[in-house]
Amino acid sequence: MEAQKAEKNTIRFGSARLTVSRTFCYIVLAFLTVLCLFSFYMLAINATRQHGAIMTGFSWLPGKSFLFNAKNLFEDTNIPTLRAMANSLFVAGSCAILTTYFSAMTAYGLHAYQFRFKQAAFLFIMLVMMVPYQVSTLGFIELATKMGMMDTYWPLILPKIAAPIVFFFMKQYMESVLPLEIVEAARVDGSNEFHTFNRIVLPMIKPAIAVQAIFAFVENWNNYFIPALIINTNDKKTIPILIAQLRSADYMKFDLGKVYMLVFIAIIPVMIVYIFLSKFIIKGVTMGSLKG
Repeated sequence: MEAQKAEKNTIRFGSARLTVSRTFCYIVLAFLTVLCLFSFYMLAINATRQHGAIMTGFSWLPGKSFLFNAKNLFEDTNIPTLRAMANSLFVAGSCAILTTYFSAMTAYGLHAYQFRFKQAAFLFIMLVMMVPYQVSTLGFIELATKMGMMDTYWPLILPKIAAPIVFFFMKQYMESVLPLEIVEAARVDGSNEFHTFNRIVLPMIKPAIAVQAIFAFVENWNNYFIPALIINTNDKKTIPILIAQLRSADYMKFDLGKVYMLVFIAIIPVMIVYIFLSKFIIKGVTMGSLKG
């Protein structure tokens, strides 16, 4: 009897401890969620207020100037918002497609083939990953100038084909979900390498592609440093350049309501991409981190 009572007390104590731990975790997660979403809430609130109201301090309630700020923004001929949105969509979308496709192809090559310098090639790509792109910016700009690519989108898109970080993620993911027996079976059936990669491998690594597509799209959508050095024509500027241009305007003409409205509009495509592809994030990261 005493042993049974002791066992029951142990079970109750363990259950109570588990409940407390779970409750504490929920509280911490809720706090972190509120902390992360507060900046978006503040952005949405300030997008509905005029410059004078924003200067007086933060308000928990939205204002009545959302349409007023939107009208001021879209009627400003010096700030081609819709054109910049289209430019950013083109650049970010192209970079996301090229980065994921060619990184997956490179990872497939190192995963499915056996050749003499395979390990050396992998180490070289990893070393490239350690070099920050700011270090090579001066040489990159000089090269783009000599090739006549200044004030074009080519220097923003073509270099994204080589993405060591994306390659590393894809390779780790393939090692988890892509047995070489499948590739060998496709070869035996007469499938050529491109057909095997496009029709068999890509569908199997779809979660990883979706995850990296989100990251690549967001990174290039928010990229300001390189586009600011490459793009000079007003109609070719991207959203981050316009935001910086509007933020650094003359103090007498500076309008915080317009700035918040532009930033608010700029995050909408990112949110849409995330909503459509977010279901793959947990699946992709989880499967890519486990080796079956």
